[in-house]
Amino acid sequence: MSVPVHVVAEVLASKRIGAFQHLTLVAPGVGERFRPGTFLAASVGSPGDPAGRSHLGRRALWIHQVRPLGGYAATVQVVVEPVGPGTRWLAGLERGDRLEVTGPLGRPFALPKEPVPTVLVGEGYAAAPLFTLAERLRERDCPVTLVLGAVDEAHLLNALEARRTARAVTVVTRDGSVGARGGVVDVIDDVLRRAGADVVYAAGPVATLHAVARAAEAHGAWSQTALEQPLTCATGLCQGCPVPVVGEDGVARTARACADGPVLRGDRVRWDDLAAAGSPS
Repeated sequence: MSVPVHVVAEVLASKRIGAFQHLTLVAPGVGERFRPGTFLAASVGSPGDPAGRSHLGRRALWIHQVRPLGGYAATVQVVVEPVGPGTRWLAGLERGDRLEVTGPLGRPFALPKEPVPTVLVGEGYAAAPLFTLAERLRERDCPVTLVLGAVDEAHLLNALEARRTARAVTVVTRDGSVGARGGVVDVIDDVLRRAGADVVYAAGPVATLHAVARAAEAHGAWSQTALEQPLTCATGLCQGCPVPVVGEDGVARTARACADGPVLRGDRVRWDDLAAAGSPS
């Protein structure tokens, strides 16, 4: 893994798209070290403190894209869904604002050594890391099939970009406003069968990751799942983001989502125990 850096990032652009705020950051050293599946830890200020000195804690943000922009070689774009005071503070940032970030953090997705059929599954804003992953897979001549799910059109991330990125795209929304009506679980078996997938990547709520990992195993495919857990230190020292897993030796263990993950093998996570522990979904 690359060594993360802690920097004061500057907001280069902020754009609302549907239910999400897309922030483009100038964060020297972060984009240059980025690999798909890694994330940022952002310090946030309370809504009543315009100087941002009163921290509510850190928020994990999936790195969506790393691209040259505005004379900068590697700007970092993250996707924020404003649902609480911390994420609302982040979504309210404007061009020229600054915030402290640490990254890239965590273990990224592992790329196949040979060109093999792949399926990428993302739900809501958590689909963010899959777009650069798709680009990397295409560079390795891997056929890419992308599944995007959401509760409605506003929470569907970059469906148009998905069609430019993947060979085949399946879209599902709970209300049927875009694509098929339903959830990822309703289409995943058919998608895996049609794609003939050898490797499956997924990012989203725990229930979705569990369903994808189970389907991948049934189809004889290897799955990698990107987990979200609440952050405390984001470095693994505090042990505050436990994930129940099974080791290579079959013994139950606990992994750290921020340091041993966020990407973990789908067949190694003890999904029922994770759900029972009250992980975000």
